[in-house]
Parts: sequence; C-alpha cells; structure tokens
Amino acid sequence: MTSTTSLRRTGAALVTAAALAVLPVAGPHGPASAAAAAERHGAQWQGGWAASPQAPTAPFAPNWSPQGFDNHTVRQVVRVTTGGTKARIELSNRYGSTPLRITGATVARTAEGAAVKPGSVRHLSFGKGRSVTIPAGGRATSDGVPFKVRALESLTVTLYLAGPTGPATFHHFSAATSYRAHGDHRSDRGGAAFEESSDSWYYLTGVEVTGGRPAERRDAVVTFGDSITDGVGSSPNTDNRYPDELAERFAAAGKPRGVLNHGIGGNQVTNDTTWAGEKGIARFKEDVLDEPGVGTVIVLEGINDIGGSGPTFPGGPTPEVSAERLIDGHRSLIRQAHARGIKAVGATLTPIEGSFYDDAAGVNEAKRQAVNHWIRTSGEYDAVADFDRAVAGPDGGIRPAYDSGDKLHPSDAGYRAMADALDLDSL
Repeated sequence: MTSTTSLRRTGAALVTAAALAVLPVAGPHGPASAAAAAERHGAQWQGGWAASPQAPTAPFAPNWSPQGFDNHTVRQVVRVTTGGTKARIELSNRYGSTPLRITGATVARTAEGAAVKPGSVRHLSFGKGRSVTIPAGGRATSDGVPFKVRALESLTVTLYLAGPTGPATFHHFSAATSYRAHGDHRSDRGGAAFEESSDSWYYLTGVEVTGGRPAERRDAVVTFGDSITDGVGSSPNTDNRYPDELAERFAAAGKPRGVLNHGIGGNQVTNDTTWAGEKGIARFKEDVLDEPGVGTVIVLEGINDIGGSGPTFPGGPTPEVSAERLIDGHRSLIRQAHARGIKAVGATLTPIEGSFYDDAAGVNEAKRQAVNHWIRTSGEYDAVADFDRAVAGPDGGIRPAYDSGDKLHPSDAGYRAMADALDLDSL
C-alpha cells in the first residue's frame, strides 16, 4: 500500500423525522430553509461523530485536497460516540469553488483496514436518489438508513466520485487512515482495491444517529479547539484523542453521549490562517451552534494565537495577539454559546515550556498564564476544565509521561489524563 501522506509526526513537530428523514441540500454557510434547520436540530437526531471542514491545503506533506478526485472511491473510518438504530452522514463542500457531485455513498461496519464486515454495506440516498450535487459553499445530509450502531463502534463511510471534483474540502489531521481506489468500489467488502492512503478526512463532516437510548434534547458535547483537541500527537487509528477518551468515560458510566470533535490543528481564536481554518470566533456558528442537540461546549483554544506570531508558525507569522485580545475572543465564544442556551466550559491552556512556542523572554508564557488566570477566576465560563494542571509537571512543563515528544502535544497518556480531569456532572 502506498501512503500519500505522513502528517502526524510532521504536524506534531510544527503545529501546535420521520423514519427516513430527508434534509435538503444546504446552500453556502447555512441550511437552505428554516424547515431544514428545524429538521437538523430535531430531537430525534443526535451527533455521533464530527470533524470541522477546512480549505484545501498541504503545508506539511502531500495530501489529496489540492487536486481533489476524479473517478475515485474514498473510504473513511470513524468511531461514533453514541448509538442508535438509524444513521445518516453529512458531507461538506464549504470550501469548494464549484458544485460537488457525489455519485454514490455507502456506510458499513469496519473490519480491518479498508475492509468492511460482510453483509453490513448499506447504500445511502439523498432525497431518495443515490447521487447528490452539493453547491459550492454548501452541505448535504443523507436520508436516514436503518442501521443499528452501538456507542464506540467504528463505521466505514465510502464515497464514489465519478467526475473531477476540483480541490476538496477536507479535515487535515485525522489521526486515522483513509483509503482511495480508482473506479467504483463503494460496495467492496475487501480492501484490496484501496491501494492509496491518507491521514486526512475528505468531505465527510458528520455522522448522526437516531433511535438509541432516550436522551435529553440537548445531550451532545462539542469539544472546540486546535491541535490538542484534534488529537495531534496521539497514536493513529487508536481513538486516543481526549474527546475520544471523554466519550469512553460516558459509555463506561452507562450514559453514552455524543462527543463531537471540532478541533483544527493550528487554529486560532482571533486570527484566520492560510492553512488552519477560519478564526474560532467566526467558525463557531457552523462548527458548534449548527450541530444538533448540543448542550455543552468545551473550549480549549488560544495557544496558537500566543505562539503564532513567532517564526516557527507554518505559513508565516500571524498578527501578534495580546492576552487581553485573546480573552475578548473567548468572551465572544461564551456569548455565542449562551445565546443558544449552551453551557460553555473553559479549558486552561496546556504547557509550552521547552516547546517551539517557548520564547527566551518568556512573553508567550506570561500571556498563557494571564489567560489561564482569567479562565480559572473570572467566573465568565460556566465551568472550568483545568487541563494545564492535569498534564503539567512540578517545573511547569508537560510531564514526560504525558509528552508526545515536542513538549507541546500530549501523548495518549496525556490525553487520557485530560479526559480524566473533566467532571462529567458539570457537562
């Protein structure tokens, strides 16, 4: 098998309702109608898995987003955090410049690698047809398909793209392997045709379920942030990001909940970037508020605002951000969440000592400490997740056992310690 990307290590070194419900294709930056919005937020559908879409880019190593696809089948593996008896997927063309034609799509139970379990392949429809065209800037949600899925079960979503797509909307750091084959292999049980692989997700931004355990209308938790929420530094294909570990805690307590990961590696609260997405205060609406059934958001973001003005930031330095401006950005996120009745949990920024964001003058560390003091003491967030104290050692840097190797991104053990630091009752 030929791998077309090797992003995890490079990135870690550089970046910090009816029974068959139908949702119309959405136009740019939002649902196409009030009815579509009501359907998406209906209590019967719950988010099971999510990823934030990004513009095509390849700042570290080649991936498939700049060229897109032409007569390709793309197979992607995700793990849902809550279960149900029916499922549907969301696809995004948010950063496409032309309409995107999805010739067909399937969902199946994951076997090994690109293979799926026998008898589990289900063809998905969009408005009762198997193909769909998504306008530039838009999104589409498939019809629901009967498909019993358990919390923490891995699913394989396969897309067939018969014609040229142009540059592809994608999610850069997946910590998971995606697969590509030439021609139409959406129904294949085996993985032999999928000879190429990538460490990113393409077009797929959500899996939603319905018909599971009775849940409160607003049961889902969104984790919002940068590479440390995205899981950079975690072992690939193991689901060891801190949001994954949080979902496992909910399941172990007998109350699985949707935990939706909207981290983007390199993302900032206050600055747009060329490769790491729109600033957090702008993308919050679509990536958090537009998710169905969200009751809580955990915000862990700001370390790239602090360190991004230095020479190590990919794509060139971004404008310098003061602690006061970063705090104002957090206040914007809190206001947006509260306007929708969503509980906002503020997470302290994790250590940077010895990392590429640690400057000799200590300016960045002083900003980090100031922001953390505000998060801990201001009372503006509804609750506090003290991730800094969860992973820091006596010297203030990240504990060696919790370090993935760059003194910035946690290891699997570090992400577990972060999840363990969360009070489930406060979520």
